[in-house]
Amino acid sequence: MPPLSASILIVDDDPDIQEVLADRLEALGYRVCTAATGRHGLALLEAEGPQLVLLDLGLPDMNGLDVLTAMRTQAPDVVVVMITAYGTVERAVQAMKQGAYDFVLKPFEPDHLTLIVQKALERERLTSQVQVLADAVGQRYRLVGGQSPAMQEALAQAQRVARSSATVLLLGESGTGKELFAHAIHTWSARQAQPFLAVNCVVLTRDLLESELFGHEKGAFTGAAQLKKGKVELAQGGTVFLDEVGDMALELQAKLLRFLQEREIERVGGTRTIPVDTRIIAATNRDLVQAMRDGHFREDLYYRLNVVAISLPPLRQCRDDILTLAHFYLQRFAAETKKPFTGLAPDVQERFLAYPWPGNVRELANVIERAVVLGAGPQITLQDLPPSLVGAPLPLLASPVPPTLSYHDATVAFQRELVRQALAQAQGNHTAAAQALGLQRTYFQRLLNSLDLR
Repeated sequence: MPPLSASILIVDDDPDIQEVLADRLEALGYRVCTAATGRHGLALLEAEGPQLVLLDLGLPDMNGLDVLTAMRTQAPDVVVVMITAYGTVERAVQAMKQGAYDFVLKPFEPDHLTLIVQKALERERLTSQVQVLADAVGQRYRLVGGQSPAMQEALAQAQRVARSSATVLLLGESGTGKELFAHAIHTWSARQAQPFLAVNCVVLTRDLLESELFGHEKGAFTGAAQLKKGKVELAQGGTVFLDEVGDMALELQAKLLRFLQEREIERVGGTRTIPVDTRIIAATNRDLVQAMRDGHFREDLYYRLNVVAISLPPLRQCRDDILTLAHFYLQRFAAETKKPFTGLAPDVQERFLAYPWPGNVRELANVIERAVVLGAGPQITLQDLPPSLVGAPLPLLASPVPPTLSYHDATVAFQRELVRQALAQAQGNHTAAAQALGLQRTYFQRLLNSLDLR
C-alpha cells in the first residue's frame, strides 16, 4: 500500500479514461484528482501539489507538449507520464526529451499502468532521499566563513583557484579544516557534479595506497581476484583529495608525479596507460621544504603540487572566528541529537576566547559535540566542558580591556595589547615578536597595520 500522501493528477478530456484511471489508482491507495483541460490541470498542479501527473497529449484547449513545458516550469520536480494514442508515439518520445518520465499507450493494460506509476513514484522518492542526503553532506562539509584577516585571505584564495583546474596544496596544522577547504574548492568549481574522493596517505601501507590511488589488474598480486579501479580513475572529471601527502613513500611519489605530468595512470600489474582528467588537491601539516632537504620528499613533486598553495591559519590566530564556529557546531550537533541547546554561557565564551586550541577547529568541534551529548541545555556551561579546557589558565593582559567595550572592540583591544607586549619583549624586532605569537611574519605585518601599530 503506497503512503497516503502520494497523490496523482490525471489530465485527460475523456471521462471514461478519467474514471478507469481514477478507480484503478484509488484502489491501489493513491489520492487522485482529475482535470479535463490543460488550464484546469495547471491550476490543480499548483493547488494540490501532486507527486505524479498522468497527462494526455491531446487536450481541447492546449497542446499536451505546451502543458508539459508549463508544468516543468511551474513544478520542476513533479513526475509526468504522458498518455498517448498509437498515432502520436513520436510526440510522446518528444515529450520525454522535454522532461516526461515515460508514456502510456491507449488502450492501456491496467497492470502495465500500475507498474509505470509505481516505478515513477519510487524514482521521485529516491530522488528526494538523495537530495536530503546531499543537503546533509553539504551541511557537514559547509565551510564557515570567518571574519579574521587570515581566514578571509585563505577563503579568497580558495574561491579564486576554484575557477581553474590547477593543483592546490593546502598547508596548515592538524585540525585547521584542510578537507573542508578541499570540499569547498571542489564545490565552487566546474567539477562539482563529478566525484570528490578523499585518500589519507598516512593510514595505508605503500602497496595498499598505490592500489587505492591507481587501482590494480586482476591477478596483479596475491588476493587480487578481480580488477579494481583506483580513486584517481573513479574520480574522472572530479577531484581527489590527498590528505597528509607529506607522508607518502618516495616510490609512490614518483608515480603521483608521473600522473600530474602526463595526466595518465597505469594500474598495478597493468601494461597500458589510461588517460584521466582528475584534479588533485593535496594537504599536509609537515614542512615540505624541510622534508625535501632531508630527502623524504621529491623536489619535482613538491613543485608540481605547489601550483597554488593556501596556508590555513591555526585557530589561535583567528580569535574573531572562535564564537562563530562554536555556534555553528552547536546548531549542527543540537539538530543531530535533537537536544534543546541554544547558546554558550558567558563564562564558556570567555574560556573559549582565552583557550589556545592546540587541536584547532577539530578540537573545537569535538568539545562542542561532547558538551551537547553530555549536557542538558539550553546553554553549554563550564560543567559540560572537558577538564583539560576548564583547567587551562587564562592569559593576563598588562592593561585590562575596559568592560564597556563591544565584543568586537574588546577583541581588537585584546589583540593590540598582546602585540604590544610581544613587541616590547622582542625589543621591537618584528620577526621575533611574530615567532613569539606563533604567527607568520607577513601576517604579523598585516596585523600591525590593521591595529594601527606601525
